[in-house]
Amino acid sequence: MARQAQKSRTREAILAAARELVAEGQAVTVHAAAEAAGVSRATAYRYFSDPSVLAAEAGLAVAVAPYEEVVAGAETPQARLLAVALYMFDLALANEPAFRHFLARWLDAWAAGEGGPTRGARRVEMFERALGPGRAGLSPEEAAALVRGLTMATGSEAMIALLDIARSDPAEARASVAEVAGLLIRRYLG
Repeated sequence: MARQAQKSRTREAILAAARELVAEGQAVTVHAAAEAAGVSRATAYRYFSDPSVLAAEAGLAVAVAPYEEVVAGAETPQARLLAVALYMFDLALANEPAFRHFLARWLDAWAAGEGGPTRGARRVEMFERALGPGRAGLSPEEAAALVRGLTMATGSEAMIALLDIARSDPAEARASVAEVAGLLIRRYLG
């Protein structure tokens, strides 16, 4: 867990440096972001091998609310998990063009063999925090399965599936996310 936290901090430092470059009107390159973040180029390239993916995600990172704000008022693990699920879907809807752009750049980099599985994983981190340190009484395997299911059912990928493939309008799509998240939460937490 400590190693994952360190990886998240490093990744966020690189994104913060990229945001600073944008704010200063400079070109966003992996090398420049690494230098500004105080990490080696090799480290930065492990997280972002494509500067267009870095620039696209840096723009998205600004819009993500802190976990405490997302779950404010949610007293139970069930309520916190649902709050995170709906927040992540609402965030994707509210920033649809930017999320589609980021996903397109990430897929381009992946197809070229330059990208990879290193994405922000904010949903995963928030869902894990929502379960709490005791994982709400779930075994590690059950907690991991619940987090995977909720991760799949939320965010920009769910938005694209619901809007483009299922041809839902945004309200119908949000209702579907709430229903599926609720079913998963009840399956594991009662």
